[in-house]
Amino acid sequence: MTSTTAPAVDLTEVDLTDPSWFRDGPPHELFARMRAETPIRWNETEHFGGFWSLTRAAEIAAVSRDTATFSSHAEGVFVQRDQVAPLDLVRAVLLYKDPPEHTKYRKILQSAFVPATVAKMEDDIRAVVTRVLDDVIEQGACDWTQDVAVRVPLLVLAELMGIPEDDVPRLYEWTEQIEAAQRAIEPAQAVETFMAMAMYLHEQVERQAAEGNSDSLVMRLRAAEVDGETLADPEIMTFFALLVFAGNDTTRNTTSGGLLALLEHPEQLEKLRADPAVIPQAVEEILRWTSVVNYFVRTATTDTELAGQPIAAGEKVMLWYASGSRDEAKYADPQTFDVTRSEHDHMAFGGGGRHFCLGAGLARLELRIIFEETTRRLHEIEQAGEVQRLQSSWANGLTSLPIRFRAGARVG
Repeated sequence: MTSTTAPAVDLTEVDLTDPSWFRDGPPHELFARMRAETPIRWNETEHFGGFWSLTRAAEIAAVSRDTATFSSHAEGVFVQRDQVAPLDLVRAVLLYKDPPEHTKYRKILQSAFVPATVAKMEDDIRAVVTRVLDDVIEQGACDWTQDVAVRVPLLVLAELMGIPEDDVPRLYEWTEQIEAAQRAIEPAQAVETFMAMAMYLHEQVERQAAEGNSDSLVMRLRAAEVDGETLADPEIMTFFALLVFAGNDTTRNTTSGGLLALLEHPEQLEKLRADPAVIPQAVEEILRWTSVVNYFVRTATTDTELAGQPIAAGEKVMLWYASGSRDEAKYADPQTFDVTRSEHDHMAFGGGGRHFCLGAGLARLELRIIFEETTRRLHEIEQAGEVQRLQSSWANGLTSLPIRFRAGARVG
């Protein structure tokens, strides 16, 4: 099953937790039918029970903003309750909290991600991107995903968190193992790997505290407080484990998907070369177009109604961000990739409200620098082999994007 079968399929038989629907990326033809015919549809699954699929931007935004009625804390944010780690453990993470706890913890965490703080990271991030491009530029070819998109966000996170660069391959292996376990529906393996990564990060917290390293993001968050309250070390550990897994993957997948979109629309790539000032705008369109997080889940806390559809307390609703970012009611010509698009209210960082992505500013900065340096230094880029995709209903990403380009010189 792929998106090409969407015009003929019986929507009552569609199970969107089946990764085969996402073999070629999000099934946008199917989502378009669902938005038009059944924008709020009950989805029964083989492994995970049932949930309501929300495919229109309006309902996704409404649920995202109503944290009293639709909870992240009750049953988590994935269709599988313990998909990444035991729910009781990750409930300590901001992503899984509801107000008022969410409000308190977000104030503490956002101190490390305010715009002024993020802006100070530009030189360090550009140095990482320069070094990564230096490693491939003389070859005239690389696997963009593995050689660039994987490395940049992990190296940036390691720099920010004070993690030794020699340990970056370990972090990468852990994230790959978690994704593989999720695809195989083996939650025990995903949990075991997540816990190994979390314990490693706990050791890093203790090491940095003993060394008095006050400059790293880890130590800044350890010292941050709001109304006299701070984060406990296990909360910091779990937050950073999720940041390494989810935050790294989203930037990686947007970097891969963004270049693929530009290669598939070469006239758009030429716009960036002709006028680099367009790149921040292009980043927003890349975020909308790639939509690397397909969904998150909320659970109804009470009987309610959404666009005329009754929803019972305890029922889950799945927010299909990949569909919302292509909603015809929200965007002009949403199936066109346009780097000069002026509509930037996409759902790449969620549907809005209290759970808007805390690291959005950092992700935007990384992506801007990646595409600035890439369009400046890599010329005559073209796809050089078959694209390989993640087989996942949650994450939209590439595992391989072979490219070739005119060889250039190192600058580092």
